[in-house]
Amino acid sequence: MLRLLAPLALIWAAPAAAQKIEAVDRVWAGHEVPFALVVTADRIYVGYYDAARQLGVASRPRGSSWWTYTKLPSWVGWDSHNRIAMAVDAAGQLHVAANMHNDPLVYFRTSVPGDVRTLARTPTMVDAAAERSMTYPAFLKDAGGRLIFKYRDGGSGRGREIYNMLYRGGWKRLTDAPLVDGEGKSSAYFVGPVLGPDGWFHAIWVWRDTPDAATNHDLSYARSRDLAHWERSDGTALPLPIRFGDAEVVDPVPVRGGMINNNTVPGFDSAGRVVIAFHKYDAAGNTQMFVARREAKSWRVVQASDWKGFRWDFGGMGSLDFRLRVGTPVMDGKTLRVPVVRDGKPIDLLLDGETLARVGERPGVTLADRLASRIAVPAGMQLNIVEDASGVAIAWATLPPNRDLPREDVPEAQTLRLILPD
Repeated sequence: MLRLLAPLALIWAAPAAAQKIEAVDRVWAGHEVPFALVVTADRIYVGYYDAARQLGVASRPRGSSWWTYTKLPSWVGWDSHNRIAMAVDAAGQLHVAANMHNDPLVYFRTSVPGDVRTLARTPTMVDAAAERSMTYPAFLKDAGGRLIFKYRDGGSGRGREIYNMLYRGGWKRLTDAPLVDGEGKSSAYFVGPVLGPDGWFHAIWVWRDTPDAATNHDLSYARSRDLAHWERSDGTALPLPIRFGDAEVVDPVPVRGGMINNNTVPGFDSAGRVVIAFHKYDAAGNTQMFVARREAKSWRVVQASDWKGFRWDFGGMGSLDFRLRVGTPVMDGKTLRVPVVRDGKPIDLLLDGETLARVGERPGVTLADRLASRIAVPAGMQLNIVEDASGVAIAWATLPPNRDLPREDVPEAQTLRLILPD
């Protein structure tokens, strides 16, 4: 399954299992910023910002607790957008991209497989002119195992989504044109693409007109077999770059309609059909969860929650402290389960997997909940989790986002921990 190789913190938990916990390093805790975890057949790699805010990478063999460390010449400020992305290519070389929010390329790669001490900076990947204002770096792998790197070129409200491909040891454009172009009027904020059981890559995004988070609108969709040729769900070809006027709109949520980027998450039902979990305001002005599913001839949108008196009225610039976080919709027997965290409380929303009729909701359990008795989290901080599909995870405590603004005090560094299934 294609997945982002540096996933953001998962907000739901697998079935309970024993875990082994070990320390990796002391890390920056002044604000939430996504770290990276890569697990291969023989090694574990962790990317993080250390206690001095410097970009660090640690690696160890699986089955050993002997870590190798390296520090790279990049330091994070107060911006929660400055995520770390990492991946290992088919030749075993590690790639690291980090610390970019409308910034020039910050990218390193090893020259000896498995040896993080050989990470060296590469100043240009493909096109220096298009690598001067980069945000949201992410590594992907396509169905053939090729390493893909994607990023936004340009600022919020005026960005283009660009894909590069690793080819014969160097990088080249996957497509001549960007995947999406906001034409200087908007940006597309993506979740995915992910590879479904139907063999298609599914990309979900919202359009955003300005840096103000309230200007997200129009939940959109495209699919591809190879990440180079794209189409609508009815098979109509989409020429690149996809522009707003050509995009397939799943739900025309208006500006200030209660939908936000990152919380538009795809999953699949028992028949392999794509379903998208997202939120918007209902007719009464409450924030509600919704699920959209592509059926025979069109998208069907149903309300998944029935909350009274809950409204997340977000807006403004900078990284927000999300009151509502959305996880991947998954089939649980005959039930479609949509995991969310609302005001710090995990909830499973339950729908009939066939009809999408609302069944109800129940308390959920996150990995952070299961670790609470073993990892102390200082008052006012949160426990961040990144988990690999293998069950390996990393956990560290930080203060929440602060709209990318400096705080009056610098908190004590916290311990970054590796979580291993026992």
